[in-house]
Amino acid sequence: MADLSAFQAWIAESARTLGEQATYLTDLDRAIGDGDHGSNMDRGFSACAELAEAEEFPSVDAYLKKVGMVLVSTVGGASGPLYGTFFLRLAGPLAAPGEIGARQMGQALRAGVDGIVARGKAERGDKTMYDAFAPALEAYEQAAAEGRGLSDCLTAAAGAAREGRDATEQMIARKGRASYLGERSAGHLDPGATSATLLLEAAAQALR
Repeated sequence: MADLSAFQAWIAESARTLGEQATYLTDLDRAIGDGDHGSNMDRGFSACAELAEAEEFPSVDAYLKKVGMVLVSTVGGASGPLYGTFFLRLAGPLAAPGEIGARQMGQALRAGVDGIVARGKAERGDKTMYDAFAPALEAYEQAAAEGRGLSDCLTAAAGAAREGRDATEQMIARKGRASYLGERSAGHLDPGATSATLLLEAAAQALR
């Protein structure tokens, strides 16, 4: 079961790992995109991590909505609106008072990933962040259906996200600037799928 402090720990851990991996993410993006994904994610999540010290939040959903708004306003390119939408949609099913378990988090992840699809019009195989989020959601829901707890469900989701991220290496991009490269986009991990995996790995560590 997770409470507000656990969600704040998730964002803090995300900011830490995205900061550590910022150069790597930018190098991935430099190969097939604008070359700024790492710096964008570092800036956005660093601002989100400061929220817990700068403001008091009455609930998990209020906090996550603010995280989403900060990401929209601080992360450049397509990633800002997509990650912002993810957190704004994530907040909805978590509005009920009390600690959050596997079932509620599953509903929230479903809403967040659906939000990414609605905004980005992405499909599996496009070589985007959705190629990490989609298998992660499936793994989470399968684990939840088996009656496993929040921590186990998130661990399963993070593992599936890694497999989805790795699969993007051989994909030919069909979305964004990477699609301009055509077949030359193959042979590179998608930076969005990589940052999405880092985010889910942080969730598996922090939300228990």
